[in-house]
Amino acid sequence: MARKKRILVTGGAGFLGSHLCEKLVDGGHEVLCVDNFYTGDKENLAGLLGSPRFEIIRHDITFPLYLEVDEIFNLACPASPIHYQYDPVQTTKTSVHGSINMLGLAKRLRAKILQASTSEVYGDAEIHPQDETYWGRVNPIGPRSCYDEGKRCAETLFFDYRRQHNLSIKVARIFNTYGPRLRPDDGRVVSNFIVQALTNQPITIYGDGQQTRSFCYVDDVIDGLVKLMDTNDEVVGPVNLGNPSEVTMMGLAELVIELTGSRSAIEFKPLPLDDPRQRQPNIKLARDRLGWGPSVPLRDGLVETIAYFENFIIAADRAGAAA
Repeated sequence: MARKKRILVTGGAGFLGSHLCEKLVDGGHEVLCVDNFYTGDKENLAGLLGSPRFEIIRHDITFPLYLEVDEIFNLACPASPIHYQYDPVQTTKTSVHGSINMLGLAKRLRAKILQASTSEVYGDAEIHPQDETYWGRVNPIGPRSCYDEGKRCAETLFFDYRRQHNLSIKVARIFNTYGPRLRPDDGRVVSNFIVQALTNQPITIYGDGQQTRSFCYVDDVIDGLVKLMDTNDEVVGPVNLGNPSEVTMMGLAELVIELTGSRSAIEFKPLPLDDPRQRQPNIKLARDRLGWGPSVPLRDGLVETIAYFENFIIAADRAGAAA
């Protein structure tokens, strides 16, 4: 029987973090969720609040934290452009100062620590698909740099702590992820399209709609994170976690309209600065070393996500009517 552990999840009230907390608690572990609730929401953790194996701490990881744990999943950082560009200095500090504080905690405890990095470290990539050996093409002074370069610096810190202090680290590069608990106001393409479609507003496509992304359902990504953490110390990463099935923004918009039965028209707007033209993971390393690959098709995952947003919008309408 696997040993039950005491596990810290930073950013645990967020989209990915809350799903990870649930999986770890369901696995019999004790979970400490740390979040400053800048983008996280306690409602995401409603199903865990009665569990004796779950605890929430309100804390900003740019300040030191002193706990006793066996493992750390470092997920804290706003991940959507609207939120990470709102306070770019704080975004950078969360990735850099936050990583230093969590690495310091892991060093003191000799605990294994996983960094949730991002496909944004590849920037507007010159190779396609992107594998872990590619160093990326990132603008260091643009409006997305606080997130892109912050995550790149966090990876540097993790590997330097491994080299200098022999710390047990894991680094996952997470590609576009979607599913229930995405915030309707986060500006990410899946939530934007679904909310616009459900309310019959114009679906906003930036650019000509031919730029591509690869979308992975949240359950698959969480499974990959847990498998990476549970592998032996020889598998350090970075490891791409994402779905290699590529779709254009126009194709995604048409699929969302179909699944929602929406009357929305499609509206084109200028492409934002430094927005990547294409994004697709090479996941050979994850398949070979973790035995991991995505299992949820895009259509099936969108059906689940649309149902979540339908309930969210209905609840918001009822609350507004009662006010």
